[in-house]
Amino acid sequence: MTTHDEVAIVGVGTTEFGALYRDRTANRSAYTLGAQAFTAALADSGLDRTDIDGLICARLPNYTRMADLLGLRRPAYCLSIDGAGRMSAVAVQLAIGAIQTGMARAVALVYGNNGRSAGATYGGDAGGPTSGYDTAYGMTSPGAYVALMYQRYRELYSVPELALAPLAINNRSHAIRNENAVMRTPLTIEDYANGRFIAEPLRLFDYCLINDGGVAMILTSTDIARNLDRPMVTIRATAACGDLTNFYTSDDFFQESCRTVADRVFSAAGMTTKDVDCLQVYDNFTPTILFSLEGFGYCRPGTAWDWVRDGRIGLDGELPINTSGGHTSESYMQGWALHVEAVRQLRGEAGARQVPDCEVVQYICAAPITASHLLVRS
Repeated sequence: MTTHDEVAIVGVGTTEFGALYRDRTANRSAYTLGAQAFTAALADSGLDRTDIDGLICARLPNYTRMADLLGLRRPAYCLSIDGAGRMSAVAVQLAIGAIQTGMARAVALVYGNNGRSAGATYGGDAGGPTSGYDTAYGMTSPGAYVALMYQRYRELYSVPELALAPLAINNRSHAIRNENAVMRTPLTIEDYANGRFIAEPLRLFDYCLINDGGVAMILTSTDIARNLDRPMVTIRATAACGDLTNFYTSDDFFQESCRTVADRVFSAAGMTTKDVDCLQVYDNFTPTILFSLEGFGYCRPGTAWDWVRDGRIGLDGELPINTSGGHTSESYMQGWALHVEAVRQLRGEAGARQVPDCEVVQYICAAPITASHLLVRS
């Protein structure tokens, strides 16, 4: 899908991830968390509540309840999508389509996650993407699948044991500069190595967090956005490609779907990897960052583990990645908070973690629905 800057993200809002995580006693509603994020995004946008005529809910199955909480009585466009991490990019694409076709003028995307309060584990049972045959062998979570993919990756490319450590440490170093992050304690290579295996070869610090929170974004046409007296972030291009099977594992590390999306999104935007100032990469588990970098052409297959070393992906490096702390240190909002971070970087609102002169940010999700956007400061 090509947008050519016809659609802008004009409002973003998040809850206080770190504060919510430290308060272990509360039993929170995902709807309330989503509503709090929407309130922040609406204030950020400069729009009035009556301007919002589209609503897309994620991980909030009852959109009627969410609309009622938000005071959106008669939206022209309304739906709910599931809470899988790949769906955050899909939600943005749905909003773009609604705005471009005239089905809605301003669309609120609202996500609520009370996983920590509800005791979610993202595995350990027969649910989710696995089949009954897989469950018999302990394959009851995406983490187990990614662990097997990464083990194969290691064997194919002779990858050393602690090759994922720079990714976890990079996320944590960025989270330390993010007052809203859940994990802000410095992480050393020794800490990483001493982390227990969850699904070998993935250790504790290779896994996303389980925390409560809400995220919201408001999208509208650039014609409307120009009149809001706000910094404008537009979507230059977006694309997606499925890699759909009855299990989470991709036998090529999502490389074919990544290459397809990379070709489409860069071609539509008239850009290359060299134009990108900052990457926000969906990192439910740290190996996904390696698969994404290789699939989108930032480095050759089998080399990303070496490419990310020596500060290259830090704030002062060649290509800063996951500047808020990512899913392993800021929060696990299933891709949603990474979109917000992209907007804040382009606006110059990221504070101590700001990438200098940030004009182009790419969001990447390598998953059964691989998707990417190129966002620009307009």
